[in-house]
Amino acid sequence: MAPRANWKGFLRLSLVTCPVALYPATSDTEKVSFNQINRKTGHRIKYSRVDADTGEEVASEDIIKGYKVDTDTYIEVTKDELEEVALDSTHTIEIDEFVPRTDIDSRYLIRPYYLVPDGKVGHDAFAVIRETVRAMNKVAIGRVVLTNREHIIALEPLGKGLMGTLLRYPYEVRGEADYFDDIQDVKVTKDMLDLARHIVDKKSAAFEPEKFEDHYETALVDLINRKRSGMLTGAKPAPKSSGNVINLMDALKRSLSDTKGEVEEAPVAKTKAKKPKKRVEGQREMLLPIAGKKPKEEKKDAPKKAEKPVRTAARAKKAG
Repeated sequence: MAPRANWKGFLRLSLVTCPVALYPATSDTEKVSFNQINRKTGHRIKYSRVDADTGEEVASEDIIKGYKVDTDTYIEVTKDELEEVALDSTHTIEIDEFVPRTDIDSRYLIRPYYLVPDGKVGHDAFAVIRETVRAMNKVAIGRVVLTNREHIIALEPLGKGLMGTLLRYPYEVRGEADYFDDIQDVKVTKDMLDLARHIVDKKSAAFEPEKFEDHYETALVDLINRKRSGMLTGAKPAPKSSGNVINLMDALKRSLSDTKGEVEEAPVAKTKAKKPKKRVEGQREMLLPIAGKKPKEEKKDAPKKAEKPVRTAARAKKAG
């Protein structure tokens, strides 16, 4: 099922306008998540909203927002007051200016979205805006209202569509001086830099995100599958110590030596070592269905046999 659009409206560059839809470009729903349950009963934990002083539960209609100004002192703000100051969504992303991509500090980036034409009309206007931005090698800066707040959005071509990235306001970005002022000024010798450069050269490669695996996520999936199939989980072995390093120069030399060993032994290791699993989109599909309660006909003494993970089957189909 296609994801639901977070926002629908119009993209406007001067007098050129087209209907568009905004979709989230990332998702955390594939990650393993847990609920809190009662160890004794196996029931899910439910939280109640209670008064901090009286301990009594408070009805939803009696709960309002408050801005804390001092200990136990709040400025109460009602829903009607918030609606009065909320920005009315114009349902239009108005492009205000164009800037070089390199001018945008990465600290200002929040989250990416996909911007696509909405419906069968407006594709020509959308293409004109997209190709103009592409030809100028610029990033379009506009404004969009989401959940009553106005956000800055940076638009840049991505294939046949546009990628829109929400940007932070200056007050949301902390200055680095408060954190970097205490860092000592250290003179790095040429020998150290040369060794470090050699290490970087040996480890240099093209960025291929599909190579990276979320090892913790994979471990969670394996843990749940093992427990679902009735397998016991053993204690994690203690990590091996790499030994003491005498000084920084010695550390650099050892690092360079280890890097050379990795490069030379890679072909041999490839034939003997088991091929590591890849973390790909849809990893959560590996999980076996976990029911809250066992079926009545299932015997308590015999653990249910684990079903074949969906992801494993999908991988085999792909390989075939």
